[in-house]
Amino acid sequence: MTDPRARAPQGDLASYERYSFRDGDFTHDVYRKGSGPVVLVITEMPGISPMVVGFADRVVALGCTAVMPDLFGQAGRDPEALSKLGALGYGLRSMGGACISREFSTLAAGKSSAVVTWLRALARREHERAGGPGVGVVGMCFTGGFALAMAVDDLVLAPVLSQPSLPFGPGRKRAVDTSDADLAIVAGRCAAEGMKVLGLRFDGDPFVPAERFQYLRDKLGDGFVSVELRQADGHPDALLTKHHSVLTGDLIDEPGEPTRVALDQVLDLFRTKLLAPAG
Repeated sequence: MTDPRARAPQGDLASYERYSFRDGDFTHDVYRKGSGPVVLVITEMPGISPMVVGFADRVVALGCTAVMPDLFGQAGRDPEALSKLGALGYGLRSMGGACISREFSTLAAGKSSAVVTWLRALARREHERAGGPGVGVVGMCFTGGFALAMAVDDLVLAPVLSQPSLPFGPGRKRAVDTSDADLAIVAGRCAAEGMKVLGLRFDGDPFVPAERFQYLRDKLGDGFVSVELRQADGHPDALLTKHHSVLTGDLIDEPGEPTRVALDQVLDLFRTKLLAPAG
């Protein structure tokens, strides 16, 4: 029996403009939709799913331009439509490809992934095209820490880390996939500018230990705003045994539900930092 409460909406990737962007050694497709200040929506594993597109659609409805870089997996493929075995296989293939890529630092603590430089260039290019006071960034799961590393750029005004899962491995709980130098710059921005870094996780998520959020509180002080949900707050029909994806797969899309409150907090951050300055 399925739970009657609404799950995260699914969007149609075909409604997005697609183009190829190259910077340095890396080239990726990018999906773009909307008008107004830019929000980079960096997909979770295993790739740009319809639920990730559904979240991006909410960014568009807010009055922003949603920009989704296609970094791994098969864009538009729906793991929810596969059998559990099929979804597991798709996830493992996407993860395996990313783990061997030199673009990503999956095990190294205190190191920013090489792809972050490409993402910063993409953000600058899109900001020049769309305008506004700056850009927002949300990273999810595998890419959660990318939003933190991007915040060294003054252009980034609203960084969101949704279930940041890197680095993997034992002994790396009090760590994040952002270099010490980059983290120090972000901490300086939090202290000097009042920038807020928003972090989201489910308590008991084995991929996002509580120690990681405590580490970010220690490093960023009041600049780190943590939203930590209970396992009971996630949607019962989600794929994983332990709830993980706050803004997509484990969202209960009903007013007053803790996951919906967390989603609204993310959107309000973008509204306040990107739209309110323009009146």
